[in-house]
Amino acid sequence: MTFSERILKWYGQHKRELPWRTTKDPYKIWLSEIMLQQTRVAQGMPYYYKFLEAFPTVYDLANADEQKVLKLWQGLGYYSRARNLHATSKMVVEKYAGGFPDTYKELKKLKGVGDYTASAIASICFDEPEPVVDGNVYRVLSRYFGIDTPINSTEGIKYFKELAREVMHIENIRDYNQGIMEFGAIQCAPKKPYCLHCPLNESCIALKENRVTELPVKINKIKIKNRYFNYLVFIDPNGNTALEQRRGKGIWQNLYQFPLLEAKKALNLVELKEQIMEESGFPKIESLTLYNKEPLIHKLSHQHLHTRFWILETTDRLKEGISWETITSFPVPVLIADFIKTYKI
Repeated sequence: MTFSERILKWYGQHKRELPWRTTKDPYKIWLSEIMLQQTRVAQGMPYYYKFLEAFPTVYDLANADEQKVLKLWQGLGYYSRARNLHATSKMVVEKYAGGFPDTYKELKKLKGVGDYTASAIASICFDEPEPVVDGNVYRVLSRYFGIDTPINSTEGIKYFKELAREVMHIENIRDYNQGIMEFGAIQCAPKKPYCLHCPLNESCIALKENRVTELPVKINKIKIKNRYFNYLVFIDPNGNTALEQRRGKGIWQNLYQFPLLEAKKALNLVELKEQIMEESGFPKIESLTLYNKEPLIHKLSHQHLHTRFWILETTDRLKEGISWETITSFPVPVLIADFIKTYKI
């Protein structure tokens, strides 16, 4: 029995019942694939159902307001995925009359659709023999064939794609691609893989050479940057507060936040007051208190945000003030959403 046949047999016996596995609708497959990038299935599932309820078709998503899309995405992180999702839906409607391209080559032209996503949609929806290579597939292939070429190197990306093509099951590419990803997620897991009961254990090089924990190899290219965020939560006599929309190409683009003062280090009360005085446009402050004595450290892939919330009561009525009752309708980063849930005026 070949490698791909063993994967298919295992998949038939152990696959999880997931909603996107009962359809070939490219809209639903695309939605699930974008959501599950850097997201666990258990976390992504509720969002998948919410999005399909709000946007049953690609037309509904294309016609939606971006703020609603971002609000529904709130908590999933990597918000560029949501913006790309929205942009791609418009592209599918305008350029392809609502029908997704049916080839890997055309799918890759869509915004936010790279090699993996294009391969997944092409093979699952249109049976095109195109191998998928995600983190799970890298792990399975690296361990089984004993390959220590770094998976995030230019050489490694090319090599593993070619290897994946060599071993794929052409006649049943749809189940095979889903099968090898499932196998990596459940059987050949990152930590504590089930090698004893693995159908590939007799021919797995990593197991034979006792290198399972060493593979796959990944070059650590990420340098973590520390940033110090001070959110200014203004409260006026009417109990209203102020929000601003993040602009530019940084994190959380187009999401809303309390007015932000970023510093080069953690600020104390006196230092914050001095920085506020240097800024223009803020209302007159009656009292200033720190909400969280210990900074909340929000960890992103390339940066750690050391975050403090400051409560600023003002005697001035805020222009375009937002009531605390309606603030939850705005799409905000998850650490701000958590603060809103706990803070009581």
